[in-house]
Formats: sequence, structure tokens, C-alpha cells
Amino acid sequence: MHIRGDHAELVVGGRLDVRSAADARTSLHAAVDGGTGDLLLDLSELDSWDATGLGVIMGVHRRAGRGGRRLVLRGVPPQMQRLLVATRLHRILSIEGGLAAESLPRV
Repeated sequence: MHIRGDHAELVVGGRLDVRSAADARTSLHAAVDGGTGDLLLDLSELDSWDATGLGVIMGVHRRAGRGGRRLVLRGVPPQMQRLLVATRLHRILSIEGGLAAESLPRV
């Protein structure tokens, strides 16, 4: 897993899972605490995440909210979009450009 960027925009790549969660949490919390305004999290280079990785994203979302910031996800890969829809977290998280139509449940 790698994270690069500043306190306004970060790119997360590799695997965000139980093995990388602690390092990711530390880096992302530092970005939230060190900036103002929206924090853009680009996930286009993310290969996969597990429940722990999703928990890290939700924790950053909550921390940003408490600090008067908003976490905005960009470039969410399709398989992760489907997970956000299945868990209904797409209703809570801000996702730039919304989700792809194929990720949304059929009515």
C-alpha cells in the first residue's frame, strides 16, 4: 500500500487491508488534521480493500466531519463501488461524480 499527496489530495494505491490499515490510518488522519476544506482521496490506484480497509475509510470520514472537513472519494474502482452500494455506504460517503450505473441496484 502507498499513499502520496498532501493535506488536500491523496492517492491511495495497492492493497488497503488488515496488514496496511495501521499505517494508512496514521497517514490519513495526519492529512485530515493538517488541512482545511475538502480532503480528496483518489482510489484509482487501489487494487483491493477488505473490511478493515473500509473501516479505515469510514474512520477518516468521521474524523474529517468532526474537524469540519469533508472526505471526498475519487476514482473508486468498480468492484469497490459495488461493495459501497451493498453496504449502503454510498449514501454516507461523498463520491466525486457519483457511482457508475452498473454499481447501483436494479429497481
